[in-house]
Amino acid sequence: MAEIDPGFTDISVAHFGDGNIHYTVWPSKSDLDIEAALRAAIDALAVEMDGTFSAEHGIGICKLPSMARHKNALALEVMRAIKTALDPRGILNPGKTLPRGKLFSPRI
Repeated sequence: MAEIDPGFTDISVAHFGDGNIHYTVWPSKSDLDIEAALRAAIDALAVEMDGTFSAEHGIGICKLPSMARHKNALALEVMRAIKTALDPRGILNPGKTLPRGKLFSPRI
């Protein structure tokens, strides 16, 4: 991380019961390119260590690019189909649970 932003700030939160560790960083200055590079580096390291880019409680807006990078096309297609079946009008958390894709077009 230091090679991307030497002044970054990090935080780790652990769940001792299940062994999960949540790790995130904040760039030292407001720069979307640096923030994206830091997030991509963390995601890549987590996946390399047989971890995941997201915790069990959801994706949210900031991790949509990570999901688009790390989930395969079939998994995303299935997720979109389930989302559309449960939310055919696209009114529940629009744009916040799945990355946009060519197969996803909520009927609003």
